[in-house]
Amino acid sequence: MCTDPAGRLHVVRVYLAADHAGFELKNHLVQHLSGLGHDVVDVGPYEYDPADDYPPFCVEAARRVAADEGSLGIVIGGSGNGEQIAANKVKGIRAGLAWSVETARLTREHNHAQVVGIGARMHSVEEATEIVEAFLAAEPDTDERHVRRVGQLTDYERTGTPPALPQTGGHGQTS
Repeated sequence: MCTDPAGRLHVVRVYLAADHAGFELKNHLVQHLSGLGHDVVDVGPYEYDPADDYPPFCVEAARRVAADEGSLGIVIGGSGNGEQIAANKVKGIRAGLAWSVETARLTREHNHAQVVGIGARMHSVEEATEIVEAFLAAEPDTDERHVRRVGQLTDYERTGTPPALPQTGGHGQTS
């Protein structure tokens, strides 16, 4: 059940996408999350194709999340790595790879991720479902350090100017 720390049901619009390796898990999550009351949008694929590619589906899911404030996304493949990378190519999106309930919660809380990548070949359906529920139930942490770090990433994405390196007292500097 996707509940917040106070035990209240946390309902959101969720965009799901996958490739062939994540197809069955995606279909399971569409049904499961809909049953919990989430507004679920299946971005595809809609038929199993063992030769399909994840970028079109994952980029589209992330584009929809970026255009729909307050929504979240789930991208699923064999490992979740490529799917998470594809989602991160969309301007304004922060996608994290989650391999446990804790990493799912932390990518949402500390990194303010709006999309989570899941590896269907890395988890049982039950484990993957718990990971997704943890991601959906978590809220971005408003602690100043997390907001500052996410702001540095957002500024870099917007301007192309990297955050300044801290003064290290000579460590890592070359002559």
